[in-house]
Amino acid sequence: MNFIVFPGQGSQKIGMGKKLADNFKVAKEVFEEVNDALNFNLTKIIWEGSDNEVSLTSNAQPALMACGVAAFRVLSKIRNKNITQLADFTCGHSLGEYTAMTVSEVFSLKDCATLLRLRGEAMQKAVPVGKGAMAALIGININKTKEIIQNVQILGVCDVGNDNADGQVVISGDIKAVEKAIELSKNSGVKRAVLLPVSAPFHCRLMEPAGVIMEEALNNLDFKVPKIPIISNVSASDHTNPTELKKNLINQVTGTVRWRETMQFANNIGIKKIIELGSGKVLTGIAKRMLNNVSTECFENPEDFENLI
Repeated sequence: MNFIVFPGQGSQKIGMGKKLADNFKVAKEVFEEVNDALNFNLTKIIWEGSDNEVSLTSNAQPALMACGVAAFRVLSKIRNKNITQLADFTCGHSLGEYTAMTVSEVFSLKDCATLLRLRGEAMQKAVPVGKGAMAALIGININKTKEIIQNVQILGVCDVGNDNADGQVVISGDIKAVEKAIELSKNSGVKRAVLLPVSAPFHCRLMEPAGVIMEEALNNLDFKVPKIPIISNVSASDHTNPTELKKNLINQVTGTVRWRETMQFANNIGIKKIIELGSGKVLTGIAKRMLNNVSTECFENPEDFENLI
């Protein structure tokens, strides 16, 4: 059985997707459609802009999605297979879940682009700049992390934002609470604890204003049954019911990305191959560390497809 996975924010970089668009018509068409949906030239920012511009949440989210969908469509064309023939399940990290739903035809590429632009803007505006923070805790387990953050709640919100892998947890919330959690973690066996260069504290209770905005937008959109099951970030289990898929995306704004448990789900059902589509190789790196007897493929640039052509 195969998993197709799509990366989340943090995997963006200048130039991503350009080689695919230059070499494959189906990829070029994806970026053109996203530009049209947003009514501005996002690809100019991705390919010619600055790191700050491409990392801006409202740009990074639709841009990463476009790269993932473009890579999927190239893979589908070269292998002459549709999504049901390429994979048994699909999922994505945070915004990558929107990409997974797009290739599974839950909603259109155009709708996804506008949703992610809105999501990025709403998440950015939810918390004043400088008030929130996120930090990566390396070498500590989820239970110990929860103990630590329970002891800093008096200083403000501090939640588990991403439970990424064994010994890799990201916390999110008010900056004073996050900084105190970093301090406490150093006495709890953490190997490394660092503040992340992000513009807002994603996947925590401070994102509730963004959750309200996304709930309204998602409720106005018609969700279709996916071609293959979607593994949800918030449940770490598979879903095909459109109502559940919509609810999962709403809850995802403030909820923990349960990626470690998603990989455990993959292990439990006997996934043999993880295919990462889009920018970077972060998710296949995690899969290699966590899954038994799994092979991986990453498709980002034209050379990644050479052995298939």
